[in-house]
Amino acid sequence: MQPNCSHLHNIQGSGDNSSSSQSAHAARLSGESSCHQSGDVRIQLNSAGGEARENASSRHSRPGSQSRSHGHAHSEAGGLNDSAPDSEEHSGGSLSELRYLLQWLHKSISLGIGLLTTYMYANKSIVNQVFLRERCSKVQCAWLLVYLTGSSLLLYYTFHSQSLYYSLIFLNPTVDFMNFWEVLWIVGVTDFILKFLFMGFKCFILLVPSFMMSFKSKGYWYMLLEELCQYYRMFVPIPVWFRYLIGYGELDSVLGWTLGILLGLLYLILKLLNFFGQLRNFRQVLRIFCTRPHYGVTASKRQCSESDDICSICQAEFQKPILLICQHTFCEECISLWFNREKTCPLCRTVISDHVNKWKDGATSMHLQIF
Repeated sequence: MQPNCSHLHNIQGSGDNSSSSQSAHAARLSGESSCHQSGDVRIQLNSAGGEARENASSRHSRPGSQSRSHGHAHSEAGGLNDSAPDSEEHSGGSLSELRYLLQWLHKSISLGIGLLTTYMYANKSIVNQVFLRERCSKVQCAWLLVYLTGSSLLLYYTFHSQSLYYSLIFLNPTVDFMNFWEVLWIVGVTDFILKFLFMGFKCFILLVPSFMMSFKSKGYWYMLLEELCQYYRMFVPIPVWFRYLIGYGELDSVLGWTLGILLGLLYLILKLLNFFGQLRNFRQVLRIFCTRPHYGVTASKRQCSESDDICSICQAEFQKPILLICQHTFCEECISLWFNREKTCPLCRTVISDHVNKWKDGATSMHLQIF
């Protein structure tokens, strides 16, 4: 009895319903050839189904592998592409910092030249008016006062958004981002403004009539104002620098907090050492201002005649002659101006004063307090 090949075909076809038409057709051809060649019935359902599944899985796996390989290649290409924007971003950040520095230099140089010119003009004019004594021009003094006040107000109005005047009362200006150059600029501008402020006070003293305040008393006031100005300028930068140093490190980490606090404490310690180092000099200035020491006694007519009634400094007749301990006679105002810079007698170089009374000539220190 010969096997029914159609029955074999039905059994083999039902063995793998999920195989494709091409694999089924190949299985039918192999079944038919086996039927014709021998009488044995050989049914290989698992092998045919396994081959079909293997072929199907191989067909499905190849696109996946291709997609994975394509994705890997794409990720590598993406990594290469990402490195390029990082380098571009880094170069762009460097260019932006350089551009900011150039803008800061342009602003600082232009503004610094204006502030320095104003300071030099006002300082020289005040010293000249003090030297003229009773002959000083009240109109010139009033003009200097208006000029200094107008310059300060114009500067603060130009940068009103930053509220730079907060620094004068130990507050931080309203600046969103403060880096080293911004802090340096704020402190420098504030220092010049304080110089202009105390120069204005000196102009007020120049405008005081001589019958209300003598020339000698004005000299002591000039000295006291300048010392007060220098000490006030020493403390004004503290809040701005302290805020910058505290925020210098990254505050979102413990190391950043520690670094900022250490820098701030180090700055305060240096400031305290500087303050106590200058305290002795300031106390001596206060003592001189309160005691008003005399460099000698009033000279008699005989003592003036011994000097031919001529002052060796001004080469004119004595005005309120003063006899020093070295027995040399000078005008009171002349010798007061001399001891603003020297400690010895103009003629014999005998030490008369233990302290140089600087700033009694109305001058303002050129030192820039930036730290």
